[in-house]
Amino acid sequence: MAQVEARDHGLHGHAAPAQAGAHAQGQQHPIKLYLVVWGWLFILSACSYAVDYFALQGMLRWSLILIFMMLKAGLIVAVFMHMAWERLALAYAIIVPPLVILVFVAIMVVESRYTEITRVLSFGTGQ
Repeated sequence: MAQVEARDHGLHGHAAPAQAGAHAQGQQHPIKLYLVVWGWLFILSACSYAVDYFALQGMLRWSLILIFMMLKAGLIVAVFMHMAWERLALAYAIIVPPLVILVFVAIMVVESRYTEITRVLSFGTGQ
């Protein structure tokens, strides 16, 4: 009988229904939030396609495409992957590594240009 009482007042005791109700409900976000984000994603996608439609070229083209891409990815990660409501430590754990990789890529680009310049100056154009 002592085991039955311990089991009834243990994990399945009186506190369980209150915890289960709170846990089952979870985070509820209004549907308007998702519709607004979908609208912004549609607008940003239209702007991205407009870059091709108006035949923009050069750095302007690639800058706009990358800006629109990053804005869309940020909206998707923040709202649909629920990162806007996560703890800051978890957000940093997911966001910081790609940013560090971008810094390393920028360093490699700078170094590759330096290497190209020194080779051209040392060896000529090779033609």
